[in-house]
Amino acid sequence: MSQPGSATAAPVCGETGLIYQRCRWCGTASFRRLLCPVCASSDLETARSDGDGIVVRTTVVHRYTKLARNESLVRFPEGFMLRCRVIGAPPHLVWAGERVRPAAGADFSEGEVVFEVCDTRDRELDRWR
Repeated sequence: MSQPGSATAAPVCGETGLIYQRCRWCGTASFRRLLCPVCASSDLETARSDGDGIVVRTTVVHRYTKLARNESLVRFPEGFMLRCRVIGAPPHLVWAGERVRPAAGADFSEGEVVFEVCDTRDRELDRWR
């Protein structure tokens, strides 16, 4: 069970997205923080993001497993960034600029944030543009 204001994204029936925090003093948005990263205030209010974001940086990781997986840095329109795993495409075909959304059925309470690629149509054609 998550504590109020702890920013763990507990899935709510019929709702998708992420729960993040916004500093009441300076307005900076952050994800899973105890203090504001800008002004160090502990006065954070909880807000809900729709969860859609843009991949800023991506890498393929083979650490601790024989299978390759993708780890990406995703930026959200609310102003925060977070590191997550992206599914829905082979790990080496997730590019910077790709639109992602929270994966269906993902449980964020375990600590790993999982997103899926929004539009998988025409992936091969987009690569050549």
